[in-house]
Formats: sequence, C-alpha cells, structure tokens
Amino acid sequence: MILGIFVGTLAATLALGVPVAFALLICAAMMGLALGLFDPQIISQQLVLGADNFSLLAIPFFLLAGELMNAGGMSKRIIAFAIAFVGHFRGGLGIVAIFAAIILASLSGSAAADTAALIAIMLPMMRASGHNEARSVGLLSAGGVIAPIIPPSIAYIIFAVATNLSITQLFLAGIVPGILMGLGAMVAWLIVARRDNVEPLPRQGWGVRLRETRKATWSLGMPVIILGGIRFGIVTPTEAAVIAAVYAIFVGMAIHRELKVSQLFEVFRNAALTTAVVMLLAAAALATAWFITIADLSGLVLELVGPLVESPRLLLIVIMIVVLLVGTMLDMGPTILILAPVLLPVVVEAGVNPIYFGVIFVVNTAIGLVTPPVGIVLSVASGVSGVPLHRVAKGAAPFLIAQVIVLALLIAFPQIVLWPLEWLS
Repeated sequence: MILGIFVGTLAATLALGVPVAFALLICAAMMGLALGLFDPQIISQQLVLGADNFSLLAIPFFLLAGELMNAGGMSKRIIAFAIAFVGHFRGGLGIVAIFAAIILASLSGSAAADTAALIAIMLPMMRASGHNEARSVGLLSAGGVIAPIIPPSIAYIIFAVATNLSITQLFLAGIVPGILMGLGAMVAWLIVARRDNVEPLPRQGWGVRLRETRKATWSLGMPVIILGGIRFGIVTPTEAAVIAAVYAIFVGMAIHRELKVSQLFEVFRNAALTTAVVMLLAAAALATAWFITIADLSGLVLELVGPLVESPRLLLIVIMIVVLLVGTMLDMGPTILILAPVLLPVVVEAGVNPIYFGVIFVVNTAIGLVTPPVGIVLSVASGVSGVPLHRVAKGAAPFLIAQVIVLALLIAFPQIVLWPLEWLS
C-alpha cells in the first residue's frame, strides 16, 4: 500500500505540473500520514538535514567553475586545440566537437553548460562547412551529455549523497564509460555525416598545433589538477571543486584576461540560480528518502522483483529500461534522487557492485537528457542554436542510438567499469 501511495502521489503531482521538489515533499507528507508519522517538524528537520551536507557543497563550485570557464575563454581554447589536431579528418568538425566535449566534460560536469559552449562555438563553423544543421546540433547535444559521466560530475555527487557511496570511487569509475560514450557518438557521426559530402579542414602544421597547445595549456591543466588531487588523496571532491573555481577565475582574469570584474556578478548569479534549484531538489529528495527508509520501500521492491535477484544481469536490464523510461519524463537530478535510494539496496542484494550500478545509472540518466519529451539538453540546444526542438531531436537520434548501445555494452561487460576502478584506486 505504501509503495502505491508513493508512486501514485508522485505521478499525480507531476501530472498536475507541480515542481519536482514540492512533489517530493507532498510524497513525504502522504507517506508520513500513511505511516502515522506525519509531523511538519519531521519534514522540516529532514529538509534542513538534507541540504546540510558537506559533499553537496561541491555542486555550486563546479557549476561556478563551468560558468567561469566559458566566460574566461577556456572553452574556446580547448576547441581551437582540438581543431588543430583532428580537424583535417573527414567529418573533422564532428570529431573536433566530441574531442572537445570530452575535455570540457573533465572540467565542469554540467551538461547544459557544455552543450551551450559547444553550440556557440562549433555550430557556426559546421553551418559554414555545409553540414546538416539539425544533425550538427544533435551531435553537439550528444557531446554535451558526456559531462555528467566523466568526472568531475555533479550527477555522481548527487548519487553519492543520496546513497552514501564514495564520490571519489564514482569519479574514477566514470572515466572509461564517458570516453566510450564520446567514441560511440563519434562513430555514429562518421557514418551519418558522409551524406553531407563536406570537404575536411586543411591539415594544420606542427607550428600551429604547438601554438594552440600552448594557448590551451592552462585549460588542459585543470582536469589534471582536479583528478590528480582527488586520485592521490590530496583533496576531497568538495575541495577540488573550490580549487577548480579559483583556478578558473585566475586563468580567466590573469592569464587569458578575458574575464572582467564587471562580468563576475552575472557569472556568480547564473551559478547561484542553478545551485538553488539543485539544492532544493536534493533537500526535498533526502527528506522523502527518510520516509522511504522508514517504510522500507526497497524491501517492497525487492519482493516484487524477487525472481530476478537470481539473475543480476536480467535485473539490471529491467531496471535500466525503467530508468530510461523515467528519464524521458524527468530531469537527471530528480531521477537519481527518487530512484537511486530505492533501487540500490535491491541490486546490492543481487550481488551487483554498488559503484558499478551508480555509474551505469548515471549513464542511463545522461541519455535521458537528449530523449524527448523532456530532454533538458535538447531544450538548451534548441534555445542556443535557434533550431526547432523537433528537428534537434531528430538530428540527435543516431547519436542517441549509439549511446544506448554503449550502455548495453556496459551492462554486458561490467569489467569495463570495474577494471579501471581497481587499477586507479
């Protein structure tokens, strides 16, 4: 009964257009009533405790680092660096886009910010070269969703806080899947872009390559500092986020000199607005998670899928299909916060490594960012490019298929995720 109350209340409130954070609080209240534990003080206390989490402090700083990166010229130098080395291949601009997307993903962890930066810089060049506009925007959208998979990732931080897992281990385990997502999109681009019949860019000499490498050195140094510091235990992920933001300010203002003092207010404002949304969601979800734990919803779900526990791979396939469907209707944050606390105990009972599950769960929800009807990244791509949403969705379809295939490979071969984790830990 309590499971039906949770699912029914959540579905009804979302169908009525209630914001996700408030829908979760209504779910908490309804479960409290059903359990005989309803007390506004409990909900308010859990709401405060949900937000009062040191690990969540990494989110505003990584968001701020992404905004500062774009404003300070770091993003465009990375793209110029990519063009110098791989722009001459056939379909080279698409390869450049994914190559740059992988590097940008290792800097900010925000799919929306990376997508906006890629489209703003790459789309005019792809249009001028004669590439199909909708397909180009679709590729850039697929590149943007690599950001939540390659560390530092806001999605991993949310998943870790919701499930009490190690952020560092999730970061390390996400490197190879993120690169594979990029390679999948790149292969799909090379297949579909042949019909555009576009001449590749001229090959750049080593003089140009060395010059662009020198210009991008400060930008390329950022992931080394972040991931190296986390890997060797010098800093925590939260401390790394602070270092990333300070580093981006220093490079933008003192090295590149493109970030002006007059821009800082707007940059901080944008990061604060996004942070407010994420933090309210996290606080509401963790308040709801308290009632989920008291009601033992994970135990109820385990009873429903009991026969599948004996076949972990089949269980994962069923769960990933459910998550993929939910991801078409909800943004990444709510999907993680609602489903992860319920599903993780189920897969652990089946013998699945929780870090591995966290990575493929995030990969799945990242794919949902380019899946209609919600698809937050599709909306960002449409807004920045001026291409209608339905055309962006159609253009993204080949790359969406490629990334679903990558997800299937990760489910079929868990060692792709687990081996690098064991080697890097």
